[in-house]
Amino acid sequence: MTKVYLIRHGKTQWNLESRYQGANGDSPLLKNSYREIELLAGSLQKVPFAHAYTSPLKRAQKTAQALLIHLNQDIPLTIDSRLKEFNLGEMEGMHFEDVAAKWPEVLKNFRHHPDKYDESLVKGESFAAVITRFRAAIEEYCRRYPDGNILIISHGAALNAAINALIGTPLAHLKDRGGLSNTSTTILTTEDASHFRLEKWNDTSYLHKNKVDPTDTI
Repeated sequence: MTKVYLIRHGKTQWNLESRYQGANGDSPLLKNSYREIELLAGSLQKVPFAHAYTSPLKRAQKTAQALLIHLNQDIPLTIDSRLKEFNLGEMEGMHFEDVAAKWPEVLKNFRHHPDKYDESLVKGESFAAVITRFRAAIEEYCRRYPDGNILIISHGAALNAAINALIGTPLAHLKDRGGLSNTSTTILTTEDASHFRLEKWNDTSYLHKNKVDPTDTI
């Protein structure tokens, strides 16, 4: 059995400002995010990892690098462009409220009705395209390590879509479980690198947060 630990990157400046980053935008991790990555590592100390994979975007790479330092294991790290965030086209860099004012239907469908999302209106990427590239990557990793634990460090919207698709959630219901928080852990298991089970969703208990900040989750 392969166990896949899927990590959303640490919180960034644009997350705090409620801006879309997407596949081309990026902003630095907040100072406190490095402490949260250390807490994440503490929750994973007893897990022996065979390999780690990260998106090439800096916010994910920095999260992966800091996490591996604190895990203190000899874990190979591979950068894979298939793990990038959604290409959000013209929405990237914009505040959520400005996107809502300019493309209210686009934003509503992106957040709540993936089956109705028309990416062409913002020159972005479709849910189907994101799911296809993610599925290919994860299935490849699981075939490579049929009896191991693997780490994937990526992004909230892309992870949300891919994880739900991998466990068989219909496109119209991809967002029913809600969002993924910064520095969260979601776990999938598979016996054959094709059929996946959800073991844990959006765990942040190790961060010991007393109050949920809405900018933490997408």
